[in-house]
Amino acid sequence: MLKKISKSVLVLVVMLVASCSDRLSEINENPNGIDPATANPNLMMPEVMNNAARSYLELGYGDVAGVAQHIQHDGWFSGINHYDWGPQDWSGWYNMLRNNEFLYKRSTELNYKFHQGVALTMRSFIFGVITDLWGDAPYTSAVKGDQSNEFLKPAFDSQEVIYKGIIADLKTASALFATKDATGYTAGYDIFYAGNPTSWQKFANTLLLRYYMRVSDKMPAEAKAGIEAIYASGVYIKTPAEDAVMNYIGATSGNSWPGAVAFDQEQSNFRRKKPAQTLLNSLMTNSDPRLKVWFAPVYVRWVADPTLATPVDEFIRKDGVIMQGTRYLTDVVFNAEVKKGIKFTRHYNPKLYTGTLDTNEYVGVPPGLRQPDYYNNNPTPGQTVQNQHVSQLADAYRGSSGGLLKARLASSAETAFILAEAAQKGWAVGTAATHYNAGVKNSLETWGVGAQYDAYIAKPGVAYNNTLERIMEQKWIASWTAATEAWFDYRRTGLPAFKAGQASAEPVLPVRFNYGDNEVNFNRTNADAAINKLETTKHSGLRGKNSQWSKPWIVQGTNKPW
Repeated sequence: MLKKISKSVLVLVVMLVASCSDRLSEINENPNGIDPATANPNLMMPEVMNNAARSYLELGYGDVAGVAQHIQHDGWFSGINHYDWGPQDWSGWYNMLRNNEFLYKRSTELNYKFHQGVALTMRSFIFGVITDLWGDAPYTSAVKGDQSNEFLKPAFDSQEVIYKGIIADLKTASALFATKDATGYTAGYDIFYAGNPTSWQKFANTLLLRYYMRVSDKMPAEAKAGIEAIYASGVYIKTPAEDAVMNYIGATSGNSWPGAVAFDQEQSNFRRKKPAQTLLNSLMTNSDPRLKVWFAPVYVRWVADPTLATPVDEFIRKDGVIMQGTRYLTDVVFNAEVKKGIKFTRHYNPKLYTGTLDTNEYVGVPPGLRQPDYYNNNPTPGQTVQNQHVSQLADAYRGSSGGLLKARLASSAETAFILAEAAQKGWAVGTAATHYNAGVKNSLETWGVGAQYDAYIAKPGVAYNNTLERIMEQKWIASWTAATEAWFDYRRTGLPAFKAGQASAEPVLPVRFNYGDNEVNFNRTNADAAINKLETTKHSGLRGKNSQWSKPWIVQGTNKPW
């Protein structure tokens, strides 16, 4: 019986093949697919740029903003506030690299110099983020899985090899852009610079400045020569108008600023983010004009009242009048009332109240609190409503698009502060004071308060004082929403001198991300080799070498940041 069935199936298969052999090529061709041999590289550029820009912003506005003490959370806070990180996957970044590699290969086939330059610049940016965050990583063997099975489990390259490769690629990209050849570019597909090779060359050279300074402790001669050469060329980002940015168009949640209330009906993502006290105190100390651009005053301000019969008011006061039975209002109601000019307060008797209250108009959350939702005697801890006694982000960050809401990959402020640091090292790049002042001015102009530069730069706590501490403090402030750079600067210099909070997983700040489970489980031999090259510290803890407190090559032997 089985023999008869087998013969019948064989006859049927032969008949089917014979009947459609002349149509197989048509049947197997996907009409909706992209043929690699005829793909238009313009179509690939915005996908790579958009994903890289969004992911970079989400780092600098998320977990890394907690490390750099720009932001604290008062809900779902352990990752942001306490650095309680598990394994972190990098597949999203390598997915970008796969698309970018396709862009580069196709541009090379067509001899499109502009597109090649874009691909090399974005390749450098993405690999830079990967090695900055994790350490050693697949580089020379990366995104080659289609070539051979040996690349399905790629070897990890050292950070030194990766940084040198990044610098080499950026030099090549800069040379390609210098030709000003934009052959093949179609308008509308470059979402950073609208197809302008000169602008891209400035971006590539600015990334070179970033990475030369990144490796300056490990490769001082190369860093000095590289930064001096770029400064001498004059081709780098100098003004906010030249910044490498991506605008948010806001039509959908995927194209909108993260946490925009239009796509967050409960507004929990928005109200969870609070200014870190570290940043807020620095802004308030010097009456920084960026303060009111970034943050909102508290909804309910504490007022000392020695005549109060109880330690604290139970209910809030509206323009001085007790609102009996009302301990809080929702964010929506508060926001509407405050915009009308109404003032809300709660009184306390400093003779009877035994705790500590922050009575300032602007209040930030101290880093690493055990229970940040209780801070400043919040009457409604938890996530049901906002903490009315702590500042929130300014209203601009409720929106989804336009204005200030941009993903910023590189800026004129960062460039100026890099050159200020280089000048202070004695390198031939002009004067440190000139570049420092430019960095401060560029940042103020970026946030729409450039008119207040003269008053701000004259303040004793702001004026250049010939110290690296002053440069790094202002660079840290200017990196708002791009906190990755502040973190890597801190790791390299120990500045600003951040302190971990009381409930932080370790008493010092982390220096890297942990390798993800995919690599450890499925590329174990290569991952283990990379992990074993990390420097275990007394803070590495139970995770051992694959810990956020184990030091990668870039800071090994430098005694930084701790």
